[in-house]
Amino acid sequence: MIRWTYVVVDRPAPAAGRTAAFWGAVTGTRPSAPWGERGEFTTLSPDGADACLVTQASGGPGGAHPDFAVEDTAAFTDRAGRLGATAGPTRPELTAMRSPGGQAFCVVPWRGQRTRPPVLTHATGVRSRLDQLCLDVPPAAFDAEVAFWTELTGWDSRPGTYAEFHVLRPPLGAPVRLLVQRLDEPRAASAHPDLACSDLAAERILHERHGAEFVRDGAMWTVMRDPAGGLYCLTGRDPVTGE
Repeated sequence: MIRWTYVVVDRPAPAAGRTAAFWGAVTGTRPSAPWGERGEFTTLSPDGADACLVTQASGGPGGAHPDFAVEDTAAFTDRAGRLGATAGPTRPELTAMRSPGGQAFCVVPWRGQRTRPPVLTHATGVRSRLDQLCLDVPPAAFDAEVAFWTELTGWDSRPGTYAEFHVLRPPLGAPVRLLVQRLDEPRAASAHPDLACSDLAAERILHERHGAEFVRDGAMWTVMRDPAGGLYCLTGRDPVTGE
């Protein structure tokens, strides 16, 4: 059983400081001191709640992935393997894995996290919350990835508003849900964070003031690029309900 989920934002190591500062500013969280074997991780902590956002300095171009906190990491890892996931490097505090379609994720011990970060109200009155990780999968892998993530998480699984989306909702009080998105063309699996916003246009301006760049508008979302070059989305979903 998944007890907690983290969004891990992976960015090139030279941009680690900019990455943590930006994501801390737009989510109203405090970056920790770097930690890990090489100081590659920074935890972004909200006031009065448990963290669900981490930045990681990576050797590649970056992206994002989920970390699942569970009570029995060995059992969960074994189950993921039976569902088709492949295991990568293992450390005392985590096991790195990949879904059948190639999306990275990690299994980590649950350490009692239970309080979801609140909705952030900016000085302008705009409200937002980072509450979703979008898994971008190639067309041929979409159905298999939906089946894998549905079985692995055990979460409520249903088609999204648009045909290319499938939503996985965790139990009430969990911090992050998953959205599986079918890409228009074949390419490697990837992931990006999504923030639910009460006002897309105003939230875009706020993010631009912190160094983000506008990329394009979608039907109910705005694609942005953070100061380290990574893509993410602002969505028109309700920050409180996620609907």
